[in-house]
Amino acid sequence: MKIFASLARGSLIAYTALFFAFIYIPLALIAVYSFNSNPINMMTWTGFTTEWYAQVLGFKTTVSENALYIESTDQLVQAVWNSLMIAASTTTIATVLGTAIAIALYRFDFFGRRFYRTVMFMPMLMPDIVLGIALLIFFVNAGVNLGMKTIIIGQCTFLISYVFIVVSARLAGMDRTLEHASADLGANEWTTFRKVVFPQLLPGIVGGALLAFIISMDDLVITYFIAGVDVTTLPMFIFAMLRRGIKPEINAIAVMMLTFSFVVASLGLYLRSRQK
Repeated sequence: MKIFASLARGSLIAYTALFFAFIYIPLALIAVYSFNSNPINMMTWTGFTTEWYAQVLGFKTTVSENALYIESTDQLVQAVWNSLMIAASTTTIATVLGTAIAIALYRFDFFGRRFYRTVMFMPMLMPDIVLGIALLIFFVNAGVNLGMKTIIIGQCTFLISYVFIVVSARLAGMDRTLEHASADLGANEWTTFRKVVFPQLLPGIVGGALLAFIISMDDLVITYFIAGVDVTTLPMFIFAMLRRGIKPEINAIAVMMLTFSFVVASLGLYLRSRQK
């Protein structure tokens, strides 16, 4: 039995190591090659440089004219700004509505409750391309001009579901006896929610909001269908660059996005730990 237990433990450790290697080695390669000075063949290492980060950030560089792939740094800055504005707007709307829906479905019993809960999962299960085409058809038939507002509306349709699931999981683990104790001590419903329910629910709200923000910043397929011609987000900008091949600036942008995601995730974990 000890031999089988040792083999099982060794197999589990090996599987775990291979799993994390499969996920993180490609990311590590992107980070390494973002400092490769070779502008033509990314896989051939010719030296260390920070030129590509300098180009992305808009600083003057000494690279040759053939290596300059970003046509306009202003376009990149505008794409980043658009993504941040959209992510901030959709995160705010999705967090408020997703939290309200989660509380309503958890606390109140009404006709169609189970059906409504099932409907909340549909945007997550639906393929992105199907949802993007459906939103495009809807906006065109409704006579709505495609642009920033259609992106915000379109992303909210599925980001609300993510916030709803995270907050619902937090609600399921809450102790409702504290609410009953608050009511027994004379607190009204608003005071109970503000003093008892909301502090317990805050880690779930923060987690759902951060998840919605990251997904919004990363979304390409749905945004591509409903963005129109006047608005370009960062994923759309990167996708346009990829059509001409994998350039070193793309690696630099990818590393910066990974760093930003890591900072946001770390901030979320820190805030959750402060709430315990």
